[in-house]
Amino acid sequence: MSAQTDAGQKVVPANASSRWAGRVAAVLVGFDLFSAAARLIRSRDGGPGRPRWLPAGPRNRSGPEVNVPMATEDRRAGDPETQEAFRRLVELPEGAERERVRQEIIHAWLPMAHRLASRFRDRGETLEDLRQIAAVGLVSAVDRFDPDRSHSFVPFAVPTITGEIRRHFRDRMWSVHVPRRVQNLRNVVRVATAELGAEGTASLARLAEHTGLTEDEVRQGSEALHGFNALSLDAETSAGTGGALGEFLGASDGAFDLVLDREAAKPGLLSLAEREKRALYLRFFEGKTQSAIAAELGVSQMHVSRLIAGSCRRIRENALDEPDPRQNTPPSAR
Repeated sequence: MSAQTDAGQKVVPANASSRWAGRVAAVLVGFDLFSAAARLIRSRDGGPGRPRWLPAGPRNRSGPEVNVPMATEDRRAGDPETQEAFRRLVELPEGAERERVRQEIIHAWLPMAHRLASRFRDRGETLEDLRQIAAVGLVSAVDRFDPDRSHSFVPFAVPTITGEIRRHFRDRMWSVHVPRRVQNLRNVVRVATAELGAEGTASLARLAEHTGLTEDEVRQGSEALHGFNALSLDAETSAGTGGALGEFLGASDGAFDLVLDREAAKPGLLSLAEREKRALYLRFFEGKTQSAIAAELGVSQMHVSRLIAGSCRRIRENALDEPDPRQNTPPSAR
């Protein structure tokens, strides 16, 4: 413990000073041992005093210059065998040998395509399908690459493969087909919504002002934001309503009941004369009176009444009569 003198100064006991001196000495000894070990395992070509684990490179301005290779995106980017294979692929004519070289190049670059496909995982598509799509892009890149124009295959292949994957998401992953124009509006609205997120929920007018679009275009893009994935009809509705979503959508169409009636009346309508068809059309489709129909057809009103009544009776009888099965039997089977 320390004590204070009359002047208020703190006095440290001698045993405490000894302990601190011992700790400092131990640290210094450890540093000397570390330096000695570093000198023992120094690299022969790394310059004097340079440990082996340090990367090769220029040690100081006065030392010898050492070329440090730059890291590339793929270890085959500068591989001369790959470049030579591409040259052979261009020079070889169509045949088994050219196809063999092409397959070797594709298999050599397939790991890179799989790595690019992994960047798009967890977006609604399985990794196996993404790898298949990336392989399609790789095949396209191999077939289009010209070794005389570019020394490295990577700068040409990466945009081609990623473009193929993005094209798949754009054209194949939508649950409902959406026109390209609406997809572009969706992207613009999505970015604008994120940029204006600090202001809270942006209105249509605010989004239109920010993007330069009309409010109708903003509305279309906003609706497309929720159209990428479809909601199942078996999905549960919000709490309190109960039941599946499909139970609250749609209704019985009354026109379904008319389908059989129309099909049953069709043969009888086709068997009528042109004047009878015209009279029925004017009466039931245009809603004209019998007097107006008589004036148009050039007959009396009584005659129009008999035409309509007789035509309806024959259509009804034809619809209610059971068809003779022999009428539908092919002549060869009779």
